[in-house]
Amino acid sequence: MAAERRSVITLGGKGSSFSSSSVYKVASGVANVRIDSSAIERFSTKTLPLIKGSSFSIPEELTKEEIRASLAVLLNKLLLANSGSVRSVLPVKIMEILNSKDETFGFGDVEVTEGESVVLEKSCATLVGICSVIDHKSTVLSQIVDSVAALSCEATKSDITSFSSLDSGDGFGNKDAISVAGDLKVLLNGSKAVGKFEIEEVSKIPRIHGKFRDVVRSVHSDARVELNSGGGNSGVGEALGATLSALCVPIKSLGECSFFRAKLCFESIVNEDLRNLLLEKSCVEYENLKSGVKLALVEEDPCRLAHKLNECLGIVWRIIGLEAATAYFALAGGDLFATKEESKSKKKKKAVLGKGTSVVIEFIKERLVSSSEAANGGDQVEQILNLYNPESHGFDDLLAKVKEIVESNENRRLPKLPKGTRDFAQGKMIIREKAFSIIQNVFKKHGATALDTPVFELRETLMGKYGEDSKLIYDLADQGGELCSLRYDLTVPFARYCAMNGITSIKRYQIAKVYRRDNPSHGRYREFYQCDFDIAGLSEPMGPDFEVVKILTELLDKLEIGDYVVKLNHRKLLDGMLEICGVPAEKFRTICSSIDKLDKQTFEQVKREMVEEKGLSSEVADRIGSFVKEKGAPMELLNKLREEGSEFLGNKSSKEALDELSIMFEALERSKCSGRVVFDLSLARGLDYYTGVIFEAVCIGAEVGSIAAGGRYDNLIGMFGKEIVPAVGMSLGIERVFNILEKKQKLEERKTRVVQSTETQVLVSIMEDNKLGEAAELASQLWEADINAEYLVNKRRGKHFDRAMSTGSEIPWMVIVGKTELSEGVVTLKKILKGSEEEVKGVPRDSFVAELLKRL
Repeated sequence: MAAERRSVITLGGKGSSFSSSSVYKVASGVANVRIDSSAIERFSTKTLPLIKGSSFSIPEELTKEEIRASLAVLLNKLLLANSGSVRSVLPVKIMEILNSKDETFGFGDVEVTEGESVVLEKSCATLVGICSVIDHKSTVLSQIVDSVAALSCEATKSDITSFSSLDSGDGFGNKDAISVAGDLKVLLNGSKAVGKFEIEEVSKIPRIHGKFRDVVRSVHSDARVELNSGGGNSGVGEALGATLSALCVPIKSLGECSFFRAKLCFESIVNEDLRNLLLEKSCVEYENLKSGVKLALVEEDPCRLAHKLNECLGIVWRIIGLEAATAYFALAGGDLFATKEESKSKKKKKAVLGKGTSVVIEFIKERLVSSSEAANGGDQVEQILNLYNPESHGFDDLLAKVKEIVESNENRRLPKLPKGTRDFAQGKMIIREKAFSIIQNVFKKHGATALDTPVFELRETLMGKYGEDSKLIYDLADQGGELCSLRYDLTVPFARYCAMNGITSIKRYQIAKVYRRDNPSHGRYREFYQCDFDIAGLSEPMGPDFEVVKILTELLDKLEIGDYVVKLNHRKLLDGMLEICGVPAEKFRTICSSIDKLDKQTFEQVKREMVEEKGLSSEVADRIGSFVKEKGAPMELLNKLREEGSEFLGNKSSKEALDELSIMFEALERSKCSGRVVFDLSLARGLDYYTGVIFEAVCIGAEVGSIAAGGRYDNLIGMFGKEIVPAVGMSLGIERVFNILEKKQKLEERKTRVVQSTETQVLVSIMEDNKLGEAAELASQLWEADINAEYLVNKRRGKHFDRAMSTGSEIPWMVIVGKTELSEGVVTLKKILKGSEEEVKGVPRDSFVAELLKRL
């Protein structure tokens, strides 16, 4: 009868493929094998010479499951190898053995063809068969283990905030670990049982489980290939052996992590006998796992390695099952078998579980014998272990339920930010708004007017302006015949604006977002604000250049980011230097792009790029190296470069640059900001449009790269129009400034522990229901007096104080209106800031605003 209920797997059909899942079904006896009729026709219509073959060799230590898997794979390989018309009884014989209830698997000496003899000898069917079983079990385990770990997170009241920090948005996160963390968050969504204790065994779940997923994919890939290839391929044993060896440590780590999580759950189980039973079983399995993996790691024979690894996998399955049982009893079932004394001693309110984990708990509960007369704790442990046994009838339902939880929640997962972007809220917005206010005030002080341009431009406007960085431009899909791209910076759109409108003289500032298809990293984003200041038009020599650098130092001083330095160079000086070194003119810009990397790479790395990728000779590169190492105080290094006999004085381009820098450095000294400037010959700035002074600001001690940059670009506006308009400008990368200010904020000792997320000064507290009109009248009087106010109408007094004193949003003053105040036509003013509390009762409603203004 059992055989009649089996599913049927057909082999040998045209285009058919064999999977590890199918091998496992045959191996575990839940599926019969059938040979496709077309395959039967191929090997039964014509007689070829037969040779007496030896019986198929099966190692003695293999389990029934492993033997059946080996025979299933052998059958498939015989069908794959037998492409001609050959009369043979061997495939049918194997099929009959697999479909028989008889547990003897030998088929004795069988006459086989020469081709079949090769398959029997060289197909590695036994190894591939066991590998397929391992593939199926480990793949399924990777799908179920996260749900068990989620139960332990709640049973141990673990802090899971570390799960959210895995994906930093820089493109270098561990994808498998991030995926595991995402599944865990779905399972634990809405849980009130997590968040109390930081536990290492919980924090490491995403990486341990993620690594297991990664290696399992490799096993699956190799198993799929070998299952569907003919026999006789060389190197199969060595290749699969290497793949399986790589699975040993992840299997051990998975089981070990599960065991230690279970140990942490034991103390939450009320019944001591049940607790000891689970602990004893878990310790036995853990010791078996350690010794089993130890033997597997030193095994050289691939088949024996696969056998031992399959045993270890079975042990891990039992450990996971025991963890599930332990977490279940800790969360929901531990009091079923507790004595009255035990129940009283550990009486506690049950926490709200996650939406996913609560479904798993209910699923387990429904499948257990609930009556204490029908089952004791030990019986229910065995029932749970059976439920988590991949060979049991109930396991497929459990797996389907877990998949349903994770997949059905896919659309309801917390939305994820695109990499390289950030949200700003609460305290961060206070820092942001303050910074923007400072920046705007400095720009306006220097006579600049505001400008805004579209977030995207025609692609032809942007291309060819950024050198090698043009590859970072975000292109948009064609929407009606115009090829557009998101703006890379604010300078090119400004130049386009000036050319379009015939503007030949302007001071402008712009604060807006720009976009770069970059590889995100710490302090490097794909969407970020730039704060630009530009001066376009004819003027006295080096006047605008000086003023732009002066403005930059003013900004950084007022923003109080800490110690910083402005590195400065001149593009014409760079060109002269490259000409002196022997670099061809057509390679000036691409070599400048290499030199610009010296702040992140060693000269040896940059030299390798210049020589191997850009075709410079080693001697020329070394000569460049001798120059770019020069840096120092502006006037000091300038005087050195202008000494008699200097090669720079003999070059027209570099001499012109030195003369201009002399004027600028004097102005910087007399404006008392030259102490912030370093003359640095390695500064190159890779953008193609720079023609004169270039500079870059770096915050000392902050690992966020440059925080501002700029320079002269005399030809850019002329690219878009008929008239050449000289221009110079600077751009502040405000996102990096925010990073610095936020870190500084955390380190500073303040009276309040956090930055207020609002600037509300007064909370109008109407402590009676259905009194919106009262709130509207009082709050409106405060708003008319330019007092930042909010209101709350609620009969519960505690709600008002919770709102006023909430962390990060403390409101210093409350205007309280309760029954007494309503009846007497007055209000109570209450200051609630710790250390300066104050209360004024009976304040007339027509004068409470004036009283508040005196105190604010």
